[in-house]
Amino acid sequence: MSWLARHRRLAFAAICTFWTAVIFVGYFFPTLPFISMPWRGEQSFEDTLRREGRKTATRDDFIFLGIDQQSLQLDAIGPEEIKGNRAFELMTERPFPWSREIWVLLLDRLFGAGARLVMFDLMFNNPNDGDPVFGAALDRYHDRVVVGMNIDTQNNTQIVLPNAQLIPPPAQTDDRVGFVNYWNDEIDGKLRAARFFTSERQLAGVAPAPSDEVYASMATRALTKLGHSADIPQDQRDHLFRFSSNDAYPPFPLWQVFHPSFWKANYADGAIFKDKIVIVGASSQIAHDFIVTPMNPAAPGPAVHLQVMAATEAHEFLRQTPTRVMLGLVLAAGVIGWGVIPFLRRPILSLISLIAIAVIYLAVARLAYDRSGFILATVPVLSTFLLCGVSTLGIDYAIERMEKLRTRRTLERYVSKNLVKEILENPRGYYNSLKGSRMPATILFSDIVGFTTVSEKADPEELVRQLNEYLSAMTNIVFQNDGTLDKFIGDAIMAVWGNVKSQGKAKDAKAAAHAALGMRRELLRLNNGWKTEGRMALGMGIGINHGDVLAGNIGSQDRADLTVIGNAVNLASRLEGLTRIYGVDILVGPTAADLIRDEFHLRSVARAQVKGKTDPVDVFTIVEAHSAALDQELLIWLETYEEGIRKFRDRDFTQAKILFSRFLEFYPDDSLAKMYLERSLEYEHAPPDEAWNAVEMFERK
Repeated sequence: MSWLARHRRLAFAAICTFWTAVIFVGYFFPTLPFISMPWRGEQSFEDTLRREGRKTATRDDFIFLGIDQQSLQLDAIGPEEIKGNRAFELMTERPFPWSREIWVLLLDRLFGAGARLVMFDLMFNNPNDGDPVFGAALDRYHDRVVVGMNIDTQNNTQIVLPNAQLIPPPAQTDDRVGFVNYWNDEIDGKLRAARFFTSERQLAGVAPAPSDEVYASMATRALTKLGHSADIPQDQRDHLFRFSSNDAYPPFPLWQVFHPSFWKANYADGAIFKDKIVIVGASSQIAHDFIVTPMNPAAPGPAVHLQVMAATEAHEFLRQTPTRVMLGLVLAAGVIGWGVIPFLRRPILSLISLIAIAVIYLAVARLAYDRSGFILATVPVLSTFLLCGVSTLGIDYAIERMEKLRTRRTLERYVSKNLVKEILENPRGYYNSLKGSRMPATILFSDIVGFTTVSEKADPEELVRQLNEYLSAMTNIVFQNDGTLDKFIGDAIMAVWGNVKSQGKAKDAKAAAHAALGMRRELLRLNNGWKTEGRMALGMGIGINHGDVLAGNIGSQDRADLTVIGNAVNLASRLEGLTRIYGVDILVGPTAADLIRDEFHLRSVARAQVKGKTDPVDVFTIVEAHSAALDQELLIWLETYEEGIRKFRDRDFTQAKILFSRFLEFYPDDSLAKMYLERSLEYEHAPPDEAWNAVEMFERK
C-alpha cells in the first residue's frame, strides 16, 4: 500500500488503461459476454434518444386509411345500409381479399375529393375479381397512385409483383410499383433505417454493380411522384431516420369512407382528403402487418411508410459517430477518467465532478441528437470514463483511508485523539507546518530529578519498567490537555501547545499549566503506588514558557522530526533545570505567567538570568488552579510572602526578613521562604553594591 501511495498516478494509469482496453476489446469482439455490454447498451441508449428526443414533425397532409376489424366484418352496418351501396356489397360478398372493384370505387371517391396521391400497402399478386377495372383505374390515375411489391427474402429472394392484369411486365420497373420491405436490425429485430433502393446482387450479399437492375421502394415512388426526388438518398444503403411520434398517423377506418353519414360527418363530404397523400393498408390485428421499432413494438406498416416519407422530405436522417471518432472518444474518456481524481484529490469533489462530466456529456448527446441528428457515441464513452473514474476514486479513497489510519496511529503517539482528528480534517494546515513557520507556542519540559543517580543503583529491567510507567502516565496527561508530544529526551518529556493546532495564546498556556498540575498529581499517585510495592519514589521538575518559535520538520536529510526551536524553547528547558535549585516542581516564565494568572494562583520565585540570555526574567511557580479547593489561609499568607519579595527587591532587607519570618511561622518547611530569609539576613548585615537588582545569574544549563 505504501508503494501504491507513492506511485498512485502510475497505478491509476494502469487501471484506466485496463478499462479502456476492455472497452476496445468489446468493440472488436462483440460476441464476448459482459465485455461487449457497453456496445450493446449503446443501441439501447440510441433508442432512448429516439423515444425521448425530438421527433420528425407530423404531416397534416398524410392520411392512413386502415383496413380494420370492423371493415373486415361490417357487423355495425344493417342490411338496409348495405343494400344499394356497391362498396358495402363487395365487402360483404366474400371475406377479404375483396373484389378489386372496391379499390376502383375508393380511387374514384378519393381523387374525386381532391386527393393528391394514393398508395396501396397491399399485395395484388394473385388474380382476383375486378382486376380489369382496377387495372384500368391504375392506368387512369397513373401519376397519382403507387402499389406495393414484396421482396420475399425467406424464399430465395423472390420478387412478388402485382399481377399482369394490373401492371404489365416488367412491373418492377414501373414507376407505380415500389417494394414495401424494410430490413430490421439483425441483432434485436428492430427497424431503425430505411432503404430506398436495392438490387438482387445486394440482396444476395454481393457488392452492387452499375449494370444491376435496381428496385425502388414505395416511399421512393411516392416521393418522386410528389416532386421530391431530390430529397431521396440515391444509394442502396440503409439510412437511419428520425421517427415521428407514435400517434402521428392513426388509422381511419376504411369502411367509413363508403358510409354516407360518416363521409359527411367525419370527412366533410371528402373535403378532408383534398391535397392529401393517402395510404391504404392493414390495421387489424389479424393482418399482422406490424413492424417492431424503437418507438413501438407494433407499429402499423403503412404508418411507418408515412414516417419514412415525412423524415425524407424534412431531411431528418440520423448520423452515427464514425468508428475512428468513437474509439478516439473512448480513449479520451480513459485519459480524463485518469486525470480527474489525481487532479482534485478530494473524494466528494471528485465524485461530484464525475457525475457532472457525465451529465454534461449526456446533455451534449441529447442536444446533438435534437439539433443536428448526430448520434454521439455515449454508453461506451461514459462506461470507460466512469469505470476509470470510479475505480481510481475508490482506490484513491482506500489509499487515503490507509494513509489517514497510518497518520492517525503515528500522531496518536504524539498528540491527543482530538488533535489528531483536527489534523486529519485539516491536513493542509498540518502539512504547511512541516515546511517551517514562525508562530507563538507554549513549551513544557519535564524531567525526573536525580535520574542519573537513581539509574546507577536500580535494577535495569525494573527501572525501565518503572520509567515506561512514568512516561506513559505523563504522556496521557499531555494528551488529555490537547498537547503535542514533541519528543522524549531520555527520561525528559518535551511537549508543545500551539504548534499543530492553536486555540489561542492564553488557552494554549493554560492547557500547559493544567497539564503541569495534572503531572504533579499523577506523580503523587504513582509514588504512593510504588511505595506500597517497595519501589523507590521519583521526583520531577517542570519548566513552562511561552513565546515565538520556529516550527517545522527539522533534522537531517535521512531523518527529521516535527519540532520547535528558538529562545522560548531554550528558556523552558532552563526553567526546568532551575526547579532543583529553588526546590519547587514547576517553574513558569514571565509571558506564560501573564497569560495564565487569571485562572491560577502563582507565586514569585526569582528574577533569574539563565545561560544564553542577556536579560533577566521573573520566574513563578504554580500553586494551584483557582477552581481547585485550596487552603484560604495559605493564600492569605502567600500575600505576605509576595510582600516580602517586593521588599527584598527594593533593598528593604529588614522588612523583608520580618515578612519571611512570619510566613515561616506557619509554613516552617517552605524552601523558598527559607532561602529569602537567609539572603535577607545576609544582605542586612552586608548590603550588596548599588548595581544589585535582585537578579540571580546562572552560568550552567
